[in-house]
Amino acid sequence: MKRTAIKSKCKNRCGNVALFNLPNDLGMAFCSSACVNAFAAKVVRKEQQVRVIRDKKETSERKAKLNDTVSHWTKKAQVAFNAYIRERDILEPCISCGKHDHEIKSSGVGGKWDCGHYKTRGAYPELRFHELNAHKQCKSCNGGSGKFAKKARTVGEEYERRLRIKIGDVAVNMLNGPHELPRYRVEALKEIEKRYKLKLKDIKCNDNNNP
Repeated sequence: MKRTAIKSKCKNRCGNVALFNLPNDLGMAFCSSACVNAFAAKVVRKEQQVRVIRDKKETSERKAKLNDTVSHWTKKAQVAFNAYIRERDILEPCISCGKHDHEIKSSGVGGKWDCGHYKTRGAYPELRFHELNAHKQCKSCNGGSGKFAKKARTVGEEYERRLRIKIGDVAVNMLNGPHELPRYRVEALKEIEKRYKLKLKDIKCNDNNNP
């Protein structure tokens, strides 16, 4: 087959004119080896960019899938619940040792106060979002400090003693009684997080309006 030489702009778009032969070159005409290499580099960069975009999309999809689990939303709901309890009890002393804010030294990271659960979340997950089961507690007491050892009492015992004064024997006995273990689903946990974020916002607004 007879080959036909045709002039065309360089495929690398450098502005120069190149010659290519039909049908062998199939329109891939370059004016120099430098333009061949430059064009090849562009192709590689484009492929890399496409690969990066694809990898980012796949990573985002994996994260979204991981973040839509019961474990993930339990943590988020717990953060919102704990923040509400600390704000609810902001003017109260530690539920275990009875110390007020000015009597507690800051521990640095995380501040002075925790949301302490009377019945622990690990042993009693059914009470993790029960407001009567959670109260403001200093980090020392929440960490299980043996500060009451000399009085032959534990932090937990002091918690219960003061809790009975705060909410009454009937409520404490209810917390001590048997409870049905809920099976939290993602949607329910999302609603819990949303509810306590709103409750925190409302209580802060009320605090600001009633100095």
